[in-house]
Amino acid sequence: MFKRRRKPAGSNGLTAFIDEGSEIEGQYTFSGTVMLNGRFKGEISTTDMLIIGDKGVINGDIRAGQVLVSGEVVGNVSAAERIELKRTARVFGDVEAPVVVVEEGVLFEGHCRMTKVNPNTEALPTRDLSVVPIKR
Repeated sequence: MFKRRRKPAGSNGLTAFIDEGSEIEGQYTFSGTVMLNGRFKGEISTTDMLIIGDKGVINGDIRAGQVLVSGEVVGNVSAAERIELKRTARVFGDVEAPVVVVEEGVLFEGHCRMTKVNPNTEALPTRDLSVVPIKR
């Protein structure tokens, strides 16, 4: 699904988990992988991964390395590497990333912009498509 750049923290790879029933307002900056299943109002900024769970509701802009949305976002989402909108996602705002994946069933109202890959991120491995003769 997503490429890991560093060893995951904890047994499930999450740095932090913000569960249902939590309400946060302000600016949130973090490193690692965070799963948000509560409510957040403000700005989220990271170079790593943000996962918005089925119950997660974000009112504000998101800038991240990678974003996976299963919940609701009201605001713009920008990622240096990848954005995935899962079938339960509801996004009301613009999305921008080199790779944008939208599953069937997503509710999306906004603009989508596919940008060039940021040279500071790791490039995906390329496949050698040259012809190699087979010895018989």
